[in-house]
Amino acid sequence: MKKFLHIENIYVSYGSIDALKSVSLHIEEGEVVTVLGANGAGKSTLLRCISGLVPLRQGDIFLLDKSLKDSPPHDIVQNGISHSPEGRKVFATLTIEENLNLGAYVRRKHTREIQQAKEHIFDLFPILKKRRRQLAGTLSGGEQQMLAMGRALMSNPRILLLDEPSLGLSPLIVKHVFEIIREINSQGVSILLVEQNARKALGVANRGYVLETGKISISGTSTELKSNQKVQEAYLGGSALKKHQL
Repeated sequence: MKKFLHIENIYVSYGSIDALKSVSLHIEEGEVVTVLGANGAGKSTLLRCISGLVPLRQGDIFLLDKSLKDSPPHDIVQNGISHSPEGRKVFATLTIEENLNLGAYVRRKHTREIQQAKEHIFDLFPILKKRRRQLAGTLSGGEQQMLAMGRALMSNPRILLLDEPSLGLSPLIVKHVFEIIREINSQGVSILLVEQNARKALGVANRGYVLETGKISISGTSTELKSNQKVQEAYLGGSALKKHQL
């Protein structure tokens, strides 16, 4: 398998505070990899530095053999990494279709490809096609999450960064969102998933990492993390004495 994304010994600081400290991880072709952790652990910062939105103080990030360390965000998107941020961040005063078009900005000269990508998004999320001329700000939380994911997919990424896709959603919508994550992955897109719903995340991921106060504390396959006592106690509501069917 090709190791698409290598993150090597990165540090990220906000002023005098180290948000990430000596973090190393990787994603292989076709994988779903999840990052678990409490609020403030540095999970969103990790995705933001991969996207070029916050600078590295130390370390490097490689897509295949190419360093992304000094690349601006639009170059990172062009190289095949797209980001669906925490809180959805849709453009509320634009329509669904206009939001999707912005997601395809790096492909703006390829009109036919953009239309094909949009039809693919509408196949994944039929509700967006039905409401394509509706303002994004009038959508429900679940619909905005679908739009945020669809917008990220419009650039035809090889790696999709998903930040808390289930946050604030009803259980029924959460179930649908994770079904879509599986579908996206089955179509060849590698996924780095930041998610507080550890049970759902480990149910869809191949491997995972636990981030605590800016450092990787535990890593392993999903099966290994499910059976890890510390992961069970902190994120799965149980102990090693209880068997969880995830």
